[in-house]
Amino acid sequence: MSKLTFARAINAGLRKSLENDPKVVLIGEDIGSLGGVFRVTDGLQKDFGKHRVIDSPLAESGIIGTAVGLAYRGYRPVCEIQFDGFIYPAFDQIVSQVAKMHYRTQGRVKMPITIRVPFGGGIGSPEHHSESPEAYFTHTSGLRVVAVSNPQDAYTMIQQAIASDDPVLYFEPKRRYHDKGDVDESIDLSNAMPLDKAAVVNAGSDVTLVAYGPLVKTAKDAAQAAADEGISVEVIDLRSLAPVDYPVVEASVRKTGRLVITHEAGQSGGLGAEIAASITERCFNYLESAPVRITGFDVPYPYSKLEMHHLPNLDRILDGVDRTLGRPNSLSGLEG
Repeated sequence: MSKLTFARAINAGLRKSLENDPKVVLIGEDIGSLGGVFRVTDGLQKDFGKHRVIDSPLAESGIIGTAVGLAYRGYRPVCEIQFDGFIYPAFDQIVSQVAKMHYRTQGRVKMPITIRVPFGGGIGSPEHHSESPEAYFTHTSGLRVVAVSNPQDAYTMIQQAIASDDPVLYFEPKRRYHDKGDVDESIDLSNAMPLDKAAVVNAGSDVTLVAYGPLVKTAKDAAQAAADEGISVEVIDLRSLAPVDYPVVEASVRKTGRLVITHEAGQSGGLGAEIAASITERCFNYLESAPVRITGFDVPYPYSKLEMHHLPNLDRILDGVDRTLGRPNSLSGLEG
């Protein structure tokens, strides 16, 4: 068992994949000699060469287009999008080509492409560097979308994503890059939790709290704070955003009768809306109150001095828990 930061865990997973499969190649801006702006690919070009760890021009559409060609030739390209907000020039390639190629060719062409996207805020950067664009891609059939929340999953899931014959959007929370955790580097991927499974990371009986990526840690902190007040909160780390592992969420809500969903992306049209609607359809007779969403606001990502007001924090999540329980909360007295 090793103690690794989040970033080093992804690096170790990429290294393992490069060692195990000569068809794995990395491509992205500044990922070679620099090792990426967050140093996630540090040392990989030195050890595997410029033909397998490729510095690309500043052209995200070109990165993904090149990956499509590589996939056609039997390679397993791993693309790095330097910052979340830079993915939009590649949007057409991803949703029009990568997502549909398998379907369009009736299964004759596979697209084993992994697209790494550092996402979310909390690092003191403005718009284009702190966004949460995952909902655009969960809406697109043909893509798998995952979000990792801890170093062990970061290490395991990057290898599972690369080994998958499906295209995978791999969202990694940049504000957690320096968080450390235990990583079992000898883990057998065939025995690891599947890529599309959610995990119950804190058992509880009063309220179900669903989170992913950077907010899983915040959700666990909120559950601990709620426990101090005698409230038992079950925290679910979604891990997979497309497809969502609804049976795990459904089983929890049937037990607790209450649901809170939190994410950094804006509320309108976000993943929280889809989960709230789907769970209401599946568990209507079990719900004791309406599902509550605690999200970023429907505004462009704010400047650094304001971002902590924008991001869901422990207090806002606990307020959502109180709302589902009918306890005094920020909306008390505003009814009617």
